[in-house]
Amino acid sequence: MSDSKGLIVVVEDERAIAELQRLYLTEAGFGVHLERDGAAGLARIRQLRPVAVVLDVGLPGMDGIEVCRRLRESGDWTPVIFVTARDDEVDRILGLELGADDYLTKPFSPRELVARIRTILRRLDGPGTKPVLQVGAVRMDVAARTVTVGGASVTLTSTEFDLLAKLAGSPGRVFTREELLSSVWGQADYASGRTVDVHVAQVRAKLGEASPIRTSRGVGYAAVDEP
Repeated sequence: MSDSKGLIVVVEDERAIAELQRLYLTEAGFGVHLERDGAAGLARIRQLRPVAVVLDVGLPGMDGIEVCRRLRESGDWTPVIFVTARDDEVDRILGLELGADDYLTKPFSPRELVARIRTILRRLDGPGTKPVLQVGAVRMDVAARTVTVGGASVTLTSTEFDLLAKLAGSPGRVFTREELLSSVWGQADYASGRTVDVHVAQVRAKLGEASPIRTSRGVGYAAVDEP
């Protein structure tokens, strides 16, 4: 339909949950395509190029972790929200380290799912406070959503980009984990500070020695403009 906000691919093997997600996402203005197993979901994501993916972890055959891994290895950085019946921090951290943008544990409110997707897509579409951010050797083109270090391109997930942009937009200012959860994830109470820590670790790993992110022990993180 002409006023669609974009296509969401939902990969979920529990039919009732999948249909509930379809209902709420459709009411929110999204197109929805459902798949029930990992291999079919991966193929459809690559074929349909959705604006976001809602991916169950415990899928038959190829699980959601492997689907996300293959997407990221192929250079596909479509936003991914994991959903799972397992409330296990190890699973959650593994998903984030693979490049997932968010994580929901069943049972969850379908309204919460819609809100999370809207937050991610708003970050992708919304303008930054400055067109270009520069901290040390790291340069961020906010409109193009690209990052370079000394002229070399670095690929970040949408959440990693927004986390770095938040810090780089106010060099030297220390942000608490709660502030980052609120401004980057759009929530302040749904996840522990470990979520922020995992994403910071991923950004640092990708930027290497050029990473401007510094830890303020017991407080949070800052981007420091220094060699």
